[in-house]
Amino acid sequence: MSLEITPELLIKAYAIGVFPMAEDATATELLWFDPLMRGVLPLDGLHIPRSLRKTVRQQVFDVSVDRDFDGLIRLCAESAPDRPRTWINAQILDLFGTLHRQGYAHSVEVRLEGQLVGGLYGVALGGAFYGESMVSRVADASKVALVHLVARLRAGGFTLLDTQFVTDHLSRLGAIEIPREEYKARLAEALRHRADFYCAGVEEELASLLTQSSTHTS
Repeated sequence: MSLEITPELLIKAYAIGVFPMAEDATATELLWFDPLMRGVLPLDGLHIPRSLRKTVRQQVFDVSVDRDFDGLIRLCAESAPDRPRTWINAQILDLFGTLHRQGYAHSVEVRLEGQLVGGLYGVALGGAFYGESMVSRVADASKVALVHLVARLRAGGFTLLDTQFVTDHLSRLGAIEIPREEYKARLAEALRHRADFYCAGVEEELASLLTQSSTHTS
């Protein structure tokens, strides 16, 4: 008899570093993952290429937080020419919608001319933010969302940004892999912190991020 996966069980799983994924969008069951090597993006190690800094500074996109969580996660679940299969099934949509209403799951939405074109979502627990999925329907949309997320996490007192795995895309932005044991230690420390996702000072932190990044080679 399989264990029913509830929002409460999900939070307990995240607290010990385990996360769920479906095999694909049509799957009726979820699989649990606890990778030997874990992806993280150090909050002081975000690399913002020159062209991306320009896009963020010029406010090409309208960026919001938790304005349309359901719309954003559905966008992440949709197939696209560059991503014909996704791991977000109906159960994920339902569970994370509930987590959002409970105050655990958050989205960063990116719009262009009023249309939702990208963003990301994840779970906040203590001083840890677990990134779940990023999506772009136009160039740089998910990258802009990530820059804004890092600024918010830094301003709010978070200490850990979990990316689960490291893709080439995330690696170019500063994500690294660490062993499971090291990740669990960092997670335990992060969970002892109190952080605020809806903090003040995000714009100031964003400006600081852009300035710091400009001192590095792009």
